[in-house]
Amino acid sequence: MEMMEDVVIVGAGIAGLATAVALKRVGVRALVLERSEGLRATGAALTLFPNAWPALDALGVSHKLTPIYAPTSMGYVTNVSAGDVQQVLFRVANNGGDGQGIRTLHRKALLEALAEELPVDSIQFSSKLAVIENEEQGGASIVVIHLEDGTTIRSKVLIGCDGVNSVVARWLGLAEPVHSGRSAVRGLAVFPQGHGFKQEVHQFVDVGKRAGFVPLNDRELYWFLTYNGDKTAGEPEQIQKQVLEKHAEKFPSTYLDVVRHADLSTLTWAPLMFRQPWGIIFGKLSKGNVTVAGDAMHPMTPDLGQGGGSSLEDAVVLGRHIGNSVINNGGLIVPGDMAKAIDDYVKERRWRAAFLVTGSYLAGWVQLGGDKWWMKFLRDGIFYKYLFGRISGLVHKDCGKLPAMSFGDMDHSSKKD
Repeated sequence: MEMMEDVVIVGAGIAGLATAVALKRVGVRALVLERSEGLRATGAALTLFPNAWPALDALGVSHKLTPIYAPTSMGYVTNVSAGDVQQVLFRVANNGGDGQGIRTLHRKALLEALAEELPVDSIQFSSKLAVIENEEQGGASIVVIHLEDGTTIRSKVLIGCDGVNSVVARWLGLAEPVHSGRSAVRGLAVFPQGHGFKQEVHQFVDVGKRAGFVPLNDRELYWFLTYNGDKTAGEPEQIQKQVLEKHAEKFPSTYLDVVRHADLSTLTWAPLMFRQPWGIIFGKLSKGNVTVAGDAMHPMTPDLGQGGGSSLEDAVVLGRHIGNSVINNGGLIVPGDMAKAIDDYVKERRWRAAFLVTGSYLAGWVQLGGDKWWMKFLRDGIFYKYLFGRISGLVHKDCGKLPAMSFGDMDHSSKKD
């Protein structure tokens, strides 16, 4: 089977779906190829900081999520070995989308809110990429995508949103992500009768370990543990047991009780990977009409909670540059001009992405520091006291809006068997 598309997006995660929605809003149809059989909800939940909400406003979906998930404006950090508890206030600005603050939500709710915006046939599941090629067609560069099932798709634009192990990033020649030396366990905890916690973040730090939980609603909490090392893989029951008996055995009973209430079907373990910042600054993030977004461009550790927010920013910025190109060309995707639009997107995102990767890594390094006096001083005397509350200041960025379309929706895609 052969198909011809204007835009193909690889990956139906947050970045892929958000990019498809952004393109739809500027009149461009995209086909999303997803290797899984349905929407992926790995990770169970995620926290969106203030920078995510202007992006969700631009995508037209924030109103679906804000009535369901309450903002968090306060947290507590417990030093497990010393027993000290510090209160942390998160800065909440009141200008535009920034006023939505910090909210933790089910990952699936975000994916579904985005997917609902797309035409039914936009996402093609069980589509596994085999080979990417470039070919000249009438003086223009066309991307030829071969799937494992024998399907061939020719596209004017290819956007890789296929995560940490991105096939598209590899094709561009980007350096492989590296292991941070740390791992994370994440999951949901369910209290059928209600958990009784206020809408506050509770964090616990010890040498080489950081854990925490935050309510999603009255009955569910999102909880996590990050630690130095990478030896916890196994079945969910084994992972839960190792958290309780090995990694967090000295943690307060409030945290241990949350872990005991884990919904094992949501429990995941993963090594924390990131792309080195110089690989983003100097790497080839695009080639002609091919580029990457989200974790495919800038995988980062979760210490600033920016994996989801930065992906949403990418989608809006890419949508804006492609949309402007389409508007300037009378509603058409012109390959030569599209390459410039993609290049402009890369220029706008490159340093921001490198900065977030670096900030996330450093925040994790300080918080998981050793037991030397200077690391304790850095962590407890400086980081939590003065810097942690300001981290949300690093993520108070408005990625801007999408251009308004004046000539209605267009769909130039043609398919043939």
